[in-house]
Formats: sequence, structure tokens, C-alpha cells
Amino acid sequence: MNRRLRIAVLAVLAVLLLVAACATVPITGRRQLSLIPDSQMNALSFQQYDQVISESSLSKDAEATAMVKRVGRGIQQAVETYFRQEGMSHHLDGYVWEFNLIESDQVNAWCMPGGKVAFYTGILPVCQDETGVAVVMGHEVAHAIAEHGGERMSQQMALQMGGVALSEALKSKPQKTQALYMSAFAVGAQYGAMLPFSRKHESEADHMGLIFMAMAGYDPREAPRFWQRMSAGGGGAPPEFMSTHPSDETRVRQLNERMAEALGYYQP
Repeated sequence: MNRRLRIAVLAVLAVLLLVAACATVPITGRRQLSLIPDSQMNALSFQQYDQVISESSLSKDAEATAMVKRVGRGIQQAVETYFRQEGMSHHLDGYVWEFNLIESDQVNAWCMPGGKVAFYTGILPVCQDETGVAVVMGHEVAHAIAEHGGERMSQQMALQMGGVALSEALKSKPQKTQALYMSAFAVGAQYGAMLPFSRKHESEADHMGLIFMAMAGYDPREAPRFWQRMSAGGGGAPPEFMSTHPSDETRVRQLNERMAEALGYYQP
């Protein structure tokens, strides 16, 4: 087989592999690239999460901590109920949910693959109450459920390692895989949050989070109000939490467009 033909064959194999590796995002139905086994992604996430928690100061505010954990468990139950009703409970295999409140002025929160959530006390004044916390919790958990981090890592892996090498990448290049994970997430106490997601991912998390908070018994109509408060509290530039989020007008419009759907899940 000459070199040109070999390259063409490899290119076709790479394309077929990428097509086969497509997955579907729950609720929205969007197709996405998914090359990383959930077990591997969760293992990397749990390790990183434990490091962040060990390097951070957990809040000593018992009431606020209990609220974050209570809302987290409510969103968790909503997610599990949704997947059970859809016959997709296997999607949550390997999840080990955990919710922690970290003492920090940073206006941030995030959820890692596998259900590991961190809230920062700096975002609580913007939340104002438990429903505001549910807006953020639903949004951040949605990022994990939609596997946005894994999608970003898969895209980087496809670019850097090539289609043919993908199936063996995790076994043969563990250090490079770890580096790709860090470049996709970059979570650490010094950062306070994962790297910003794309606006497409943010809008998708808004949509899914609206459904999850409604299923958990929180009024989804509070979501647009929270994001308006978040934007208004940013002073000049928006906080890091909002750096790549859709514009205020776009976000509020999209949330309101999906409100009827969300209210169909809402049972106070």
C-alpha cells in the first residue's frame, strides 16, 4: 500500500471512529463527540476534586453548608428521577455525589464529572436564598450530566492524538491524557473554577438546569432573576463565573422561551 493510499485509509478510519464515538446529550438531544470512558473521566475527576477540597477551607457556617447540601441532594434526586423515567439510569453509573461549600470570596461554583460539586461562599449573596442556590446547582450539575468537560477533552484528544490513536490513548499515553484533562478542566484552589465552557455549553446547561431545578421543587421562574442579579453584581467586567456565558438579554430570553417546558416539571 503506497503512502498516499495509507493516509487516505487512516483518515477514513479516523472519521468512522469519530462518528461511532458520538453520544446524545440528555434533554436537548444534541449530538456530541465522546471518546473518554466515563470510568476514566470519573477517576481523574475524583482525584482532582479531593485535591481541591484538601487545599481549601470548608465553610464553618453550618446553616449555609446544610442548605447547599440539601439543594444538592434535591437536584441529585431530580436527575436520578429523570434518567429512571427515561430508562437511562445507566447514564449515572459511577456517580459518587458530593456537595461542599468552600470559604472564599470567589463568585463561583462547579460540578465535576461524576457528581462532585463545589460552591464558594462568595456566590451565596447573589443566590440570596435556597431557590437561587438551586439555579446554580442545577446549572452546574447539568454541565456534568451533559458531559461538557468530556466533550471538550475528546475534541482536544482528537486534534492532538489523531483518530487512529484514540482507542489506545488512555492506555499508552496516560501522562498526555492527564495533561489533556488538566487543560480541559484546570480545576484548583488557585483557580476557583473549571475553565469556562463555550456559550453553546452554557446555554445547554441553562436549559437542562431549568428542568432539574423544577423537578426538585424549585420555581424555575427565579432563574432569569438570578442571572440578572449575577450580571448586575459584576460591576464593570462580569465575574469569572459569567465570562463566556450568553449575554444577559440572550440568556433571559432563552430561559423564558423554555419556561413553559420547565413549569411542566414543576410541582411546588
